[in-house]
Amino acid sequence: MAANDMTFRLLVALFFFVTTQAHALTVTDDSGAAVTLNTPAQRIVSLAPHVTELLYAAGGGDRIVGAVEYSDYPPQAKSIPRVGDNKSLDLERIVAMKPDLIVVWRHGNALRQLDRLRELHVPMFFSEPHKLEDIPATIDKLGVLLGTSNEANTASNAFRHDIDGLRARYADQPPVSVFYQVWDDPLMTLNGSNTVSEVIELCGGRNVFADLKPLVPTISTEAVLAVDPEAIVTATPGATKSERALPSLETWRKWPSMKAVERGNLFGMDGDLINRPTPRLALGAKALCKDLDAARARRPK
Repeated sequence: MAANDMTFRLLVALFFFVTTQAHALTVTDDSGAAVTLNTPAQRIVSLAPHVTELLYAAGGGDRIVGAVEYSDYPPQAKSIPRVGDNKSLDLERIVAMKPDLIVVWRHGNALRQLDRLRELHVPMFFSEPHKLEDIPATIDKLGVLLGTSNEANTASNAFRHDIDGLRARYADQPPVSVFYQVWDDPLMTLNGSNTVSEVIELCGGRNVFADLKPLVPTISTEAVLAVDPEAIVTATPGATKSERALPSLETWRKWPSMKAVERGNLFGMDGDLINRPTPRLALGAKALCKDLDAARARRPK
């Protein structure tokens, strides 16, 4: 009888193990690691502004118990308790919030503090979208972890639809050479391995420094003058404005013979729409496409 009882207990244990595994929620994050939850996340800490937006898009905004500074969109995100910024996290406050999921910015959060967070043994999802397709994919994955796949799929499909529409519209447009200015002193740009450069290409533009090796290369004024871009684009202040003004394009007016200056193609864009890998990037893409359309219209006849 004892043997039969032991067999029964083993079968029950196996049943619950298989049942738990069958209902486990598992996705692969941007570090390539598997993230598994036994039940949908209910208490989430967001450690990047773009992560906060992605969580709202996935249907989990009301489950965010803590977020970093500049988590300002949608507007209700401003009322979420703060846990520091991307450089310095309030680890004690994060612990007190008892999160069951922490979503981090893979290369934006301090690695030493992330190591401390690992000691909590709370599941962590690393987010680092590099391509436009990564944005809807991340929304879908967060939807799995939240148990809100229907809402997440609606948001991700809307983004795909908008981007596909722009891609089709501008596929055959004459290319516009573009210099994207990240900063003015030192003068910095972006290479082709990021969503901003992909948006430029989506709109029928050509990033003139796409082939440089560093992700954010430092370049010279002479290098920009040599490529003589038709348009110069930079980010203007959004939520992430600093004490120092964001880079100005006015200095380029010193070279009135540059195509971008001569034709009036110096464009500023809302930094939050063009730099954050979130659904709002579709709005940023539409704005940039409109600017490049203006640049085409100003070409000499």
